Amino acid sequence: MSRPSPSVLDIVGTLVRLGLAAVWLVSGVAKISDSGQTYLAVKAYEVLPDALLHPVATGLPLLELALGAFLLLGLLTRWVSVVSALLLLVFIAGVAQSWARGLTIDCGCFGGGGQVEAGHTRYPEEIARDVGFLVLACWLIVRPATRIALDRWLRGGAPRAETEKERI
Repeated sequence: MSRPSPSVLDIVGTLVRLGLAAVWLVSGVAKISDSGQTYLAVKAYEVLPDALLHPVATGLPLLELALGAFLLLGLLTRWVSVVSALLLLVFIAGVAQSWARGLTIDCGCFGGGGQVEAGHTRYPEEIARDVGFLVLACWLIVRPATRIALDRWLRGGAPRAETEKERI
């Protein structure tokens, strides 16, 4: 079986990059538009000291918006993807520890969040979704080359494939 061509991989990478950008932008906008609820969502995890609740609730949506903007532009794609993967691992750990401790919360990943009634949690779905997003980030860590990206423009355009004669 032959491997996909670099142009096909560039197209797939572009879709992955734009998809992950959309995730961060939607999540960041949802959180920043209701900062009070974001604060309650962060507090519901019961892992941060009170002194850190406000800075995290304020900074998290800004970080998500920055990640989304950089990915949308295709700028520093590999590094932004590393930060994305690390943040997603923190989110997965946060949901997993909440589940393990028997907390009844909504993750607040796309706005909302905080305490919910017993039996209304969706921990497996939230973890599975974030693992899916983590896969997207890992794709971009391994293969950050995408189309319609400032990274490519800053490198001077598309990389030129060597011909057999040029290698000799």
